[in-house]
Amino acid sequence: MVESKQLESLDIVVSYQAEMDEFWSFVGSKKNQRWTWLAMEKRTGIIVAWHNGKRTDEDFKVLLKYMDNIPINSYYTDDWGAYSRLLPSHKHFIGKNETWKIERKNLNFRTHIKRLNRKTICFSKNTVVHDNVIGMYIQRHYYKTGTYRKSLIN
Repeated sequence: MVESKQLESLDIVVSYQAEMDEFWSFVGSKKNQRWTWLAMEKRTGIIVAWHNGKRTDEDFKVLLKYMDNIPINSYYTDDWGAYSRLLPSHKHFIGKNETWKIERKNLNFRTHIKRLNRKTICFSKNTVVHDNVIGMYIQRHYYKTGTYRKSLIN
């Protein structure tokens, strides 16, 4: 007689931690501010979503919409009001001690892309070009070359 074997199942839960921040630049003049919103997976340093726009709740909602299918377990941000208003409070942690990686990434952006430097004569004159330069930088520097965090490659 053949015994029936029960299939055992294994449930795997995947979740991520996200550091989120925004940095400003301008197009045409300093009165026309342009904000880049970033979401980065905390452990790996991979940029999971980004959005260029204004510093408004609506623009932050666009960033969140890009992250709909990513199971985020916890969010780490600074004290900007949009984060507190729109992120679930039980998953949201505020403090500079948990956002230093994304702050460093913002500095890399400013160092590598001259038009993002605060004091410069090189700036974007067109919003589309400005947004495309940032998008191409993310695509080339973080996705194609895999230099988001070299220690994961070794």
